[in-house]
Amino acid sequence: MADAAGQSAHPPVSTSGIHNDPFLTAIPSLREVLSPQRFPEPTSSATPSFYFLDAPTSTGTTAPTYLPDAHPPFDVYAVRNDFPILREQVNGHPLVWFDNAATTQKPRSVIERITRFYEHENSNIHRAAHELAARSTDAYEQARDIVARFIGASSAEEIIFVRGATEGINLIAQTWGRKNIRAGDEIIISHLEHHANIVPWQMLAAETGAQLKVIPVDDNGELLLGEYTRLLSDRTKLVSVTHVSNALGTITPVREIVAEAQRAGAVTLVDGAQSVPHTSIDVRSIGADFFVFSGHKLFGPTGIGVVYGKSEILQDVPPWQGGGNMISDVTLERSLFQPPPGRFEAGTGNIADAVGLGAAIEYVERLGMDAIARYEHHLLEYATPRVAAVRGVRLVGTAADKASVLSFVMDGYEPIEVGRALNEQGIAVRAGHHCAQPILRRLGLEATVRPSFAFYNTCAEIDRMVAALDQLAARSPR
Repeated sequence: MADAAGQSAHPPVSTSGIHNDPFLTAIPSLREVLSPQRFPEPTSSATPSFYFLDAPTSTGTTAPTYLPDAHPPFDVYAVRNDFPILREQVNGHPLVWFDNAATTQKPRSVIERITRFYEHENSNIHRAAHELAARSTDAYEQARDIVARFIGASSAEEIIFVRGATEGINLIAQTWGRKNIRAGDEIIISHLEHHANIVPWQMLAAETGAQLKVIPVDDNGELLLGEYTRLLSDRTKLVSVTHVSNALGTITPVREIVAEAQRAGAVTLVDGAQSVPHTSIDVRSIGADFFVFSGHKLFGPTGIGVVYGKSEILQDVPPWQGGGNMISDVTLERSLFQPPPGRFEAGTGNIADAVGLGAAIEYVERLGMDAIARYEHHLLEYATPRVAAVRGVRLVGTAADKASVLSFVMDGYEPIEVGRALNEQGIAVRAGHHCAQPILRRLGLEATVRPSFAFYNTCAEIDRMVAALDQLAARSPR
């Protein structure tokens, strides 16, 4: 497509495939942040190669006059080399993975860490005196420590391993919820929620006689916080909200939501499945009593997720499932349970994939979550006007604060038809209701096309998608 002056709507790409974009000099490169030992650089006495590794001299002279760039370049092409699946061909085209809100691809370090576990450490945990049990237990508990550090928990005892965010929310509903929710109590969620943060509370409300209330949204997909404060009362026992909408990308003001709920005396839960991959998380700063997320959306394995719970709350929460590992003593007459988190991890857990999640977290930490957030925001800012300019496209979800999700519909085509057309050119997007039917229906829709970006995506890939959409628009049946 061309603009009114006849210039291309899409800026040129250099012969190397990298856009001439000053932003790409604004955040740390993989080479600078990851491992200087792997990428040795020639040095001179005048200019150090890695400014953060050079100790100040004690010669008594003044400090050097140069200052490092606060945001050195982010080398997306070096990052892409860490993801083997990005070399795949789909229908004769290089794979473009724009389905990151559904699941993310895995770096080689995660794949290799899981392989190493099965080759050298595989054993059940906590239950034997032999060497492999010790290795396995150490690896599993180290992963718990890594998660606790990553999200700013007070201790590893506040981290429970589950299968994913969905199981985490169900665990909370079936333990804390069953113990504390009674007839006449109120549970508040938002119109933005994934089904996983709706259905468990509907089930609990039906079982207990509690009432479910919903924070409404405006036409941009932003929460109406004034309406939220009016919903709060002394009957509010729980407020459970998403941090980032998986369908629209809307970022919700969770700190303010949590603070208002606490003033009303309510317990709070934040669904962080879509926020953890994109921004730094500090659960103590957010203040929520519970925080859940899934490993597979954080460049880790499927089948592993996390429930964070404040220690003082977890101590008073009953177990959900019974069996091995979660008990301290069993007779035929009674059972005594482990303290948290063991109380909530009955049976043999997903040991290898917990270890893989730890490796995934270490990988993104080496890149830097702030660098990731800046680069992905750049991708979203680059893509939004270009997709919106395609004839017949209407963006869905235009909140001021968004993560890297770009939902849209296209005149003349059902979303699934757009998804299939993009797939023919090797471009993977999600097309459907995204397990978020209430918010799409609030906006008058049953489905959207949803490209979603991660730090290994590029502006050149966005150009490929826009060109494919332009082709589709040109042959629109209506």
